[in-house]
Amino acid sequence: MKPYEAKGMMAFWTDIDAENLLEVQKWHNCEHMTERVSIPGFIVGRRYRGIDDAPTFFISYETRDTDVLQSDAYLQALNNSTPWTKHALTFFKNSIRNIYSQATLMGTAPATEAPFNYVLRFNIDSDDEERVLRQLKADYLPALTALPDVFRSRLYEIDEKISSIMTDEREIYGGGPGQQKYLLVVETAVACASEADDWQQVNHEFSDLRSYLSDRYEEHSFLEFVMYAPD
Repeated sequence: MKPYEAKGMMAFWTDIDAENLLEVQKWHNCEHMTERVSIPGFIVGRRYRGIDDAPTFFISYETRDTDVLQSDAYLQALNNSTPWTKHALTFFKNSIRNIYSQATLMGTAPATEAPFNYVLRFNIDSDDEERVLRQLKADYLPALTALPDVFRSRLYEIDEKISSIMTDEREIYGGGPGQQKYLLVVETAVACASEADDWQQVNHEFSDLRSYLSDRYEEHSFLEFVMYAPD
């Protein structure tokens, strides 16, 4: 499978205290990521490091579809954690874990990996949610994706049923689904791209549309680790 075939995503945010950071990185690099991307239907896993006030880590796994994230193989892994996983998860704080289905994709993935990310989680405060979604896809996202420092933009919608599945691992770190229904992930060539003048101009042009986006949480991060599934 190719990365552009990924329709599902597991997105995870967590904070790690400084004294536990290296231990978590070692575990995630050397054991956990390999285990996860080896599960059938997984395509790629990435770990981003938060910038400024963002959570310590934004971790994402892209899958063939959301069914992979409730498959027997995946749930078997979640409910039979290794000793190292059980230990590492005790360091997680303020964790949020959501399962998403891709609603739209625009732009082109970079030849290697995008070094930076912009993430926006939000709800839509409107009786005409479908209209707002159509406008986001037809107008706002193409304008963002056309900016020179943007590679691609992806909009996701939460799968609440799968996000709410309780597992042994979730009982350890204590996190559950976040409150926002939608997730926008924009891969960029520069840090904090949304603060640039051209991005702000796009936001200004679509201020009326953006006024319908409620419960907004946005963050910037840089790529720290990536691993693709074996062929």
